Amino acid sequence: MIPDLPNINAELLDIPTMEKLAPAGELTHAPRILMLYGSLRERSFSRFLTEEAARILEYLGAEVKIFDPAGLPMADSVSEDHPKVVELRALSLWSEGQVWCSPERHGAITAVMKNQIDWIPLEQGALRPSQGRTLAVMQVCGGSQSFNVVNTMRLLGRWMRMFTIPNQSSVPMAYKEFDDAGRMRRSGYYERVVDVMEELFKMTLLLRGRMDYLTNRYSERNEVAVKAINRQIANI
Repeated sequence: MIPDLPNINAELLDIPTMEKLAPAGELTHAPRILMLYGSLRERSFSRFLTEEAARILEYLGAEVKIFDPAGLPMADSVSEDHPKVVELRALSLWSEGQVWCSPERHGAITAVMKNQIDWIPLEQGALRPSQGRTLAVMQVCGGSQSFNVVNTMRLLGRWMRMFTIPNQSSVPMAYKEFDDAGRMRRSGYYERVVDVMEELFKMTLLLRGRMDYLTNRYSERNEVAVKAINRQIANI
């Protein structure tokens, strides 16, 4: 028993140390980043911004995959073995970090963006497709700058148990920021995108190889211990 902490099982309470935070395993592959965008339009500014961010991440050394949301059914409208659902979930499991980019529609994220997030479960068998991944959030606006979308995605990222980085990007009047080829023009908004991708890359490098330890919780260890005791009692 711990003095003054009688409700804690001392055998299950971990005392963090720098040694325990050392990376586990050999991490010879490039950081793996999955990118999601929230529009099906042919000229989609959220896709353009995602592609621009992908170029930056690839230059920094990341392996990047962009999921195309076209053809992804609404959540729960089909079985989980639908090819687009299987593809999205496999990419989420593959990733070590993610970037979510959505337009603002009626002051919130689009249905296309939310649908992708809704298809990613908190648990998939013994695996957790989102927990422990780093996350960067970005939005594009048709009018003046807003932060409604990035704030909503931060909430969702927290619910999905992801490490959402502090920096973020919000691009107002996006139609002015991209040329006819879909490339982002040089501006302070572009520089902010560079900042966000740089920070995501750094945090992904910092956290990968440590996720099993960082996401190991006292409450879950205690739950496992209690279940083991109950099984022993049941077998007596």
